[in-house]
Amino acid sequence: MPQHNLSSAGRLTVAQGAALSVGAVLGTGVIALPALAADIAGPASLVAWLALVVLSVPLTATFAALGARHADAGGVSTYARLAFGERSAAVAGWCFYFAIPPGATAAALFGGSYVSSALDGGTSTTIVTAVALMAAVTAVNATGVRLTGRLQVILFALLLALLTAAVLFSLPHATTANLHPFAPHGWSAVGPAAALLVFCFAGWEAVAHLAGEFRRPDRDVPRATGTAVVIVGVVYLAAAFAVIAVLGTGAAHSEAPLADLMTRGLGSSARPLAAVAALLLTFGTMNAYYAGGAKLGAALGRDGSLPHWFARGSTTGETPRRSLLFVSALALLTLISVAASERGAQSAVMFSAASFSVVYAIGVAAAIRLLPQSSWGRRSAWAALAAVLALLVLSGSYLAWPLLVSCAALYSLRTIRRRRARSNRALTSSRRGHPFTSICVPTSQRRKTGPRRFPNWRFRRFTLERN
Repeated sequence: MPQHNLSSAGRLTVAQGAALSVGAVLGTGVIALPALAADIAGPASLVAWLALVVLSVPLTATFAALGARHADAGGVSTYARLAFGERSAAVAGWCFYFAIPPGATAAALFGGSYVSSALDGGTSTTIVTAVALMAAVTAVNATGVRLTGRLQVILFALLLALLTAAVLFSLPHATTANLHPFAPHGWSAVGPAAALLVFCFAGWEAVAHLAGEFRRPDRDVPRATGTAVVIVGVVYLAAAFAVIAVLGTGAAHSEAPLADLMTRGLGSSARPLAAVAALLLTFGTMNAYYAGGAKLGAALGRDGSLPHWFARGSTTGETPRRSLLFVSALALLTLISVAASERGAQSAVMFSAASFSVVYAIGVAAAIRLLPQSSWGRRSAWAALAAVLALLVLSGSYLAWPLLVSCAALYSLRTIRRRRARSNRALTSSRRGHPFTSICVPTSQRRKTGPRRFPNWRFRRFTLERN
């Protein structure tokens, strides 16, 4: 998720904080996930969208309270460390880090599907476009180039413009007949659809990073987050409703739903425009994924949660090329696996969404322990915890990925600790046995311990005479 660096001189207003929070949540998922959710649950997927909007209220309130009380750039990992110790912090950091490659893969496939739709290509066009996007984003980050904050704002405005145009121009073609049957796959399908849509709502933890930048956090943070939830909810629900009400049963099989909506309203000439916009949006989102993920991996290596090999580039101004290479390679392997399985982007989305659910569960549990009793933040945390645990259950077999990552995090942390302990013992032992150690020892103690420490009489005499 994108991170926003603000100077200490600047102070956020409610409007600015709301805009940054909305920008952290809205991403490329909305250009494809309405169709995937409709494929799972039909029109009943609107219930899943609404449920996650409602869930966002206590979740954002929880992270806002944490950020106001424990302002730190470490986010969920810091809260886990304060509440439960290093092991929980390592698990949170690893789950977030390893959610990035499948998330980037899904974003690249979403962008590739719009290009394929515009060029009347097939799966090969989608895959080639996704690989090209990954290569371009990796090259940009490897050279140290960063998209400016102004450009990121422009891309965010482009996403809002694309969504607004697609919804407004297509709504005249909507019909209530497309809402029947409302639950063609049964109401039980709403749960899996909600678990999939977590990918669209990832980013609320960024509120915690911004809490310390407000003029009056106690007053402004709840207002900003409340405004952000309303904006995100309206945008997502409008886009999802338009996809289902306009496209009908065809929504479930659409690879570029927003392009289809714009085509209904503006004609076939709108499809290439939607493809260009989707590419720009995807590039911006993936740049944020890769840049933030690379820095996170370097920080984890610096703090001992990942091997020290990852630590290079963790300081401000340096480029974490090692961590970037690892993220890029893992994303490419994920793309190859998705292409070989012929399951599309849905599996990558679910792996990433399950990881984010685990991170949220850790963060909310930390809030329950860290926030004072009877505070609005703690009450929100209890409500959010129940909903997040339900999402974990609904993730099903995809939860195996964050569980595997968590086990690897604990094993890595234990191995690194043992290695450091052995290294410290060896260093201490070598210092004690150094031939010139007696130089720093008082004369009385040197005469007493000298023969035992230096069996060679000539070497001992040379050492003592030198002193």
